[in-house]
Amino acid sequence: MNTRSLFLGVTALSVLSITLSQACAQDAAYPSKSITVVVGYPPGGSTDLTGRAVADHLAKSLGVPVVVENASGAGGAIAALKVSKAQPDGYTLLLGANNEIAINKLITPATVKYTYKDFTPVGLVATTPMVLVASNATGVKDASQFLRAVSSKPGRFSYGSSGVGTALHLAGEMVKQQGGLFMTHIPYRGVAPLSIDLVGGGLEYGVFVLSSGLPHIRSGKVVALGVTEKQRSPVAPEIPALAEVPALKNMDIGVWFALMAPPKMPPHILSKLRTALSEVLQTAEFRKRLEESGSTIAPLDVDMDRFLADESSKYQKIVEFAKVKE
Repeated sequence: MNTRSLFLGVTALSVLSITLSQACAQDAAYPSKSITVVVGYPPGGSTDLTGRAVADHLAKSLGVPVVVENASGAGGAIAALKVSKAQPDGYTLLLGANNEIAINKLITPATVKYTYKDFTPVGLVATTPMVLVASNATGVKDASQFLRAVSSKPGRFSYGSSGVGTALHLAGEMVKQQGGLFMTHIPYRGVAPLSIDLVGGGLEYGVFVLSSGLPHIRSGKVVALGVTEKQRSPVAPEIPALAEVPALKNMDIGVWFALMAPPKMPPHILSKLRTALSEVLQTAEFRKRLEESGSTIAPLDVDMDRFLADESSKYQKIVEFAKVKE
């Protein structure tokens, strides 16, 4: 090797060493500035409330400000796409739900330009069941009566949700699939008009997120037929699970919230975020805050890669059954 080649080799190694040292120093210093948690919906909804709770407690755990940015639109897809394209430096995160992370791509594959694989999962935060309800006008009091009534008159009855392709819609389609039912789906522009028609008797059945449905259920304005997850909810243990009825024994679908990061996150930063989230999930104040809103804190040992793959597969089957496309 001549002197010039040796010089160039030593120089390259020096530059590489400096670069690696700088990267390690940056990682070690993380976080050194405020972190943004992006939420794909306007303030006040369940995803936003969960995002703000996570942000408040992450700030305490990490020692830097954590702010929420509401980038609403396209069923959460605008926020999700933004985070999937962000720098993987740990300063831009997504607090998302199943709709924007896993479902939207199945419903609108031509326009949604990412999949759940375009994120680095930090961890599952919480889950909340949905609940199938009946209008008092139907006279139906439980899931068994519901199955008999709908089966006896195929196509006669309708159920409503907060929109096409939402988790609520897919939960209703899963009920149809499991029970062998023929019902018409009526999409509403949000929970408020859906509630009005159910309470007024203009719609026979509907699907709510449990937290949204509980005020109407406990006031007697609608009848709870069952929650959509496999087990009863600790928030409302008096409401049976639909899976308790033999014909619906495989019902298991809920709304979940997860903290996601851009792809290709440095392991050291990802580890810090996962440790911080684990601390948050074990904080009594955080647990109380989410449980009061109807959510159940996620276990700490969830394998997110397996979880997301299983959830996506579940939704794919329902979408294919219902032929849901926008």
